[in-house]
Amino acid sequence: MNIEHRLARKQHDIIKNMIGLRKPKLEDIFERRLYIVPSDITVDNFQRSPVVVFNPGALFIEDKILIFPRLIFDYYKYVSSIGVFEVGISEVLEKTLNKPVHTTIILWPQLLWEFLGCEDPRVYLFKNQILILYTGKGYCYRKEQLYRKDVLGFAELDESRRIIRKGFFKIVNGTEEFIPESNKDSTIVGIHGKKAILLTRPEIEKKRICWRGEADISELTIEESSLEPVFPVEEWEIKVGWSTNVVKLSKNEYLVGWHAVLKKDLSYKNGIALVDDQGELLAISDYLLAPQGLQEEYGDRPLVIFGDGLIKYKEILFWIGGVSDYRIGVFTAQLDNILERLRWLRG
Repeated sequence: MNIEHRLARKQHDIIKNMIGLRKPKLEDIFERRLYIVPSDITVDNFQRSPVVVFNPGALFIEDKILIFPRLIFDYYKYVSSIGVFEVGISEVLEKTLNKPVHTTIILWPQLLWEFLGCEDPRVYLFKNQILILYTGKGYCYRKEQLYRKDVLGFAELDESRRIIRKGFFKIVNGTEEFIPESNKDSTIVGIHGKKAILLTRPEIEKKRICWRGEADISELTIEESSLEPVFPVEEWEIKVGWSTNVVKLSKNEYLVGWHAVLKKDLSYKNGIALVDDQGELLAISDYLLAPQGLQEEYGDRPLVIFGDGLIKYKEILFWIGGVSDYRIGVFTAQLDNILERLRWLRG
C-alpha cells in the first residue's frame, strides 16, 4: 500500500463521518468596496499590459495592504505570473484608489514544474521575509516520463521582494515520495523552527477536500503521518478547498476562508472557518460570499469569487479575491457578523 492509498483511507473516514457539517445556504454579508480591472494596472518591470488580473494574495503592514495579483498577458497559453502592489487602507474604505496602480512582477515561470504558470498566491510574513505558497502549473518527471502536475509551490522573498529560493512540496514517508496530480489551495498557519503547520489540499484518488499537515520548510516536504482531513465535500458540491491566508484572532484561534464548487451551476461560493494552531477545525460557516450581478458573474471563468487574501483591520475583515478570472474585488464584513454565523464543533 502506497502513500496515496493510505491517505485515501483517512479521506474515506472523514467523508463518511463528517458529511452534513455544512448546509447549502448562502447569506452574503460582505460589502463590495472596490474593483481593480486590468486597465487599472501598470506593470513597471515588464513592457506589456495584462489581459486579466485576479486571485490575489494579501498582507497588511502598518497602514498599507500589499496585494499580490495573478497576472496573465496573453490567451495563447494562458501562462500566469505573480506581482505585487500597495494600496492604502483608507483608499479602500473611502473608495478613492489612485489609478493606475503600479505593479511589479516578482514570480514568473522559470522551472519545469511551473512551466505553464505561477498561480493563486497565499502570503505569510515571517521574520521580515515574505513566504508565498502558490500553484506551480507545469511538469514533473517520473521514471523518465513527463507528467502534468499542479504542485504546491513555495517562494521565499527578502525585504526587497527578491527571490531567495523556491521549490515545491512533496509528501514523504521515509524514502517514499508522493507528488499528487494536484496539490494547491494551501496556507501556512504558523512556523516553529523548520516546521510549519499547513492547511493544504492534495488530490487523493481524484477527490479534493480540505486537509492539514506538518511541513519541513527547509526540505519542502510534508510528512505523510501528519496529514489529516479537516472537512469534506458535501453532496451538492464537486470540490472544496482553502482560499486564503489565516488571520490570527487569539492565542489559539485563526480565521481562514474556504471555497466550494457547486454541482448545479459550477459556481464558486465561499465561507469562513476557525482553526487552532495545529489546523484542527473549531468552527465553520455556511456560504457567506458569492458572485452577484454582471460585474462579478461574467469573466473568463463565470460565477467565481476566489480567495486569496484575508486581512483584519480593527473590527473589519477584508476578503481580497479574484472575480470570475478577470478582475480583483475587495469585500468587507464586520467581524462580529462573521463570528455569529460560525457553527462550533468544540471549544
